Order: sequence, then C-alpha cells, then structure tokens
Amino acid sequence: MTELWQALAFTPTQAATLALVIFCAAVVRGFAGFAQSALVIATAATIVPPVQLIPMLWFQEMAASLLMARGGWRDADRGTTALLVAGNWVGWPVGLALTTTLPTEASSLTALLIILALAALQLVRLRIPGLETRTGTVASGFVAGVVSGLAHVGGMVVALYVLSQDRAARSMRGTLVLYLFVGALGSLIYLAVFGLMTQAALMRGLLFVPITLIGVWLGTRLFSPRWEPYYRPFCLCLLMGLAAFGLSRMALAG
Repeated sequence: MTELWQALAFTPTQAATLALVIFCAAVVRGFAGFAQSALVIATAATIVPPVQLIPMLWFQEMAASLLMARGGWRDADRGTTALLVAGNWVGWPVGLALTTTLPTEASSLTALLIILALAALQLVRLRIPGLETRTGTVASGFVAGVVSGLAHVGGMVVALYVLSQDRAARSMRGTLVLYLFVGALGSLIYLAVFGLMTQAALMRGLLFVPITLIGVWLGTRLFSPRWEPYYRPFCLCLLMGLAAFGLSRMALAG
C-alpha cells in the first residue's frame, strides 16, 4: 500500500479529499455541463499544485464528456464549437508555458483569481461587443485555451461567451459538453509535449475516473427543464464561494 501512495505521489488524506471533491464536481458537471475542473481547482489548489491537478483532470473531463457526448452532439451549436476549439488549440500551449514556469503559490493564486473573476462576470451577465462574430468566437476560444493551460478552467470562458448571446440552457450545456470533449483531444498532445502527462498523472487520473462517472451520471439525472432558470446562478455562486474559500485559506497560510 505504501508503494501505491508513493507511485501516486499523494498521501491517503489527499486522495480521500480529492475523491470527495471530484465526486461533487462531477455531479455539477453532469447537471450543468461545465465547471468540473474549476470546482476541483478552486477547492484543491491549496492542497495539490495546479500543475499536478491539470493532467489528472484531463481524464475526468474526458470521462465526463464521453458519458455526455450524445446529448452534447444533439444540442450543441457545432459551427460555433468548431471555431471555439480552433482558438483553444492555439491558446493551450501558452497557458501551459505559464503554469510550468510560475511558482506553485503563484499558480494556485492565479487559478483561484481567474475562477472568481470569471464567475463574477458571468453572474452579472456581462455583455462583450463583437463576441458574436467569427473573430470574436475564435478569440474566445484562444482565451479559453490559455486559461485551460494555466488553470484548466477554460469552460468558464466558453460559458461566458455562450451566456453573452442569450442561448437556451440546453444549447449552452450542449455546446460546452461538445467543446470540452473535442478540445480535450488536442490538449492531451500538449500535456505530453510539456512533460506533464507522467506515469503518476496517468495513475491518478484513472484512479478517479469511476468516481467521476458516478457523479456525472447522477448530475445528468438531476437535469430537468423546470430547473433551468437556476442552473447558472447555482453553479456560479458555488464557484465564487469555493474560490473565495481557497483564497482565504491561502491568506491565512501566508
């Protein structure tokens, strides 16, 4: 058993905490279509450095996307998704270059501040002129790619983009699901090139996949049209609360 923890580079306490966090985040992912990685980063960035969480979360996002792929393909705006993914693939290496060079504390702080800021912008329903154009869509995907490489919360940027166009909740959810699935295919290459997809990352990722699948399945079962008005504010308030909690922990630790 000791050899297992050494291979994972986790303590049993860290693993148990991550299992609980990932399950709760997976329920939200199944329910709303995004925010799984953001929730994990916001909650666990002070326990495990983001540079270790990011490759592990790739497996969770891919598992969730595969489980939700059918509904995502049916409900998504596929043309918009293609433009977002194109920008995402360009932005990912920029974000990874930052996260691999920043000190652990700076990386954690940046990740939490990004989540807090993006959630706040979505909650106040910020409208950014020009986002509805093809250029604006690709630019949004690029920013999402940078943020994904830095903190694996690019889904928040894409959600902000979708929200700015007043899409229906089902269309937003479908577009996010399809974007996260296709975008993850390209990000795997970058994670390998930057040396982040290690054997330990592989073991960590696969260890938590069953927990993610159970959580996403439960969250999907909770998705109901009559609750649509509450999806967005629920997820955003939760993200802001968790990010603020993480920041307060860092402040106290400092």
